[in-house]
Amino acid sequence: YGLRSTMSSSRTHQPPHATRSTPHARHHLNPKPSEPVQNTLSGLGRREDALVATEQAVRIRRRLATTDPATFEPDLAASLTNLGGWLSELGRRADALTATEEAVQIYRRLAAANPAAFEPDLAACVDNLGLWLSGLGRREDARTTTEEAVQIRRRLAAANPAAFEPDLARSLNNLGAQLSELGRPDNALSATEQVVQIYQRLAAANPAAFEPDLARSLNNLGFLLSELGQREDARTTTEQAFQIYQRLAAVNPAAFEPDLARSLNNLGAQLSELGRPDNALSATEQAIHIRRRLATDNPGAFEPDLAASLNNLGIQLSKLRRHEDARTAAEEAVEIYQRLATANPAAFEPDLAASLTNLGVLLAELEQREDGLAHTEQALTIYRKLAAANPAAFEPDLARSLNNLGVLLAALGRPEEALTATEQAVEIRRRLAAAHPTVFEADLSVSLTNLGLLQSELERGEKARPPQQQG
Repeated sequence: YGLRSTMSSSRTHQPPHATRSTPHARHHLNPKPSEPVQNTLSGLGRREDALVATEQAVRIRRRLATTDPATFEPDLAASLTNLGGWLSELGRRADALTATEEAVQIYRRLAAANPAAFEPDLAACVDNLGLWLSGLGRREDARTTTEEAVQIRRRLAAANPAAFEPDLARSLNNLGAQLSELGRPDNALSATEQVVQIYQRLAAANPAAFEPDLARSLNNLGFLLSELGQREDARTTTEQAFQIYQRLAAVNPAAFEPDLARSLNNLGAQLSELGRPDNALSATEQAIHIRRRLATDNPGAFEPDLAASLNNLGIQLSKLRRHEDARTAAEEAVEIYQRLATANPAAFEPDLAASLTNLGVLLAELEQREDGLAHTEQALTIYRKLAAANPAAFEPDLARSLNNLGVLLAALGRPEEALTATEQAVEIRRRLAAAHPTVFEADLSVSLTNLGLLQSELERGEKARPPQQQG
């Protein structure tokens, strides 16, 4: 038939941009000076030991707050905030959410009585809560929660920009990521462009403090530009992020290698889309080398990233006609995502469906069409469920899966079923292309071409049948 199927590459925003706090102090990502044991342990990469120390602090402060809440509740909320951060870094997202929800409840009460003293801490804790909700797949709850943090921090930054603009940028960064996950790339782009503007200004004045944040925001901006079909702008933006992270990771690999891997992963996906498969493969293989090492040490935190890069590697190897190698990479990605989705379906079923879709295409390329069909049907089942709950985010993926199903059914000699699947793909893609032509018209043209070929083949088959058998 000459029909075309498509695969989905994995690009990622920066990971949770979280804050740990102690009373009246906010420092991005690092435990506070009043928590010296945690600070030392974190610097040595001993997260489990830091978690134990923080749990001890929570127990002590909870006991003190019971007898003297006015004095010790702020300290308890700070330790709970830190506890949530460590739990999240160790991949214990549900426990992180529980700790942070308790901290938010305390800070709400404190901020109601004394907004000047406690609104900054409330905003930081609410921001973290949005991150943990997003990590658990509760994307709409994450968005509304993060929007609350943005509102508080806009107000604080308007009164004192020097003190609170970095915090505002942090929350806007997280909001952009969540809007993107909800299928609202235009809104996400607006938020992320604000973030870049703030950090460019801050990094110009203080590069040592703000270059990491600038790189993070550039990485996310590149992601969104790519999602909106602005691929060359996406590549140049992501390369800026990569250059910064390369320099930072050379000095402090423990802190910045995860970010360097993320920018390499995204750069690889963007180069692949621009028709530069050899450059794309090099970037992605570098990302996998880093992520495999990180996932060995901390699978809960880094296995999802490794699976994303393996997914991309499969696509890029396929474009280079290295189909067996591509299948090996795709099968490893599916195996990881199946395990992750079993434990946390809300967070990882979308990734599992994408990897199943890609594996289906790769198996078809290896003439293993029945196996390819089985994987594609699994992906379609997941995408139907996801798109029913959140059409804006998942209808593009549903359409891709339907298009690929049509290709496989046609190859297996089932043209009537292929036509039905392709018609459904065209229907969705027409609607998407009407709203976002730059992003979706190319996909629509693929499905329309497939539809025309199927209709033509069915018409020829009808004419070739004896008159008494024609419908």
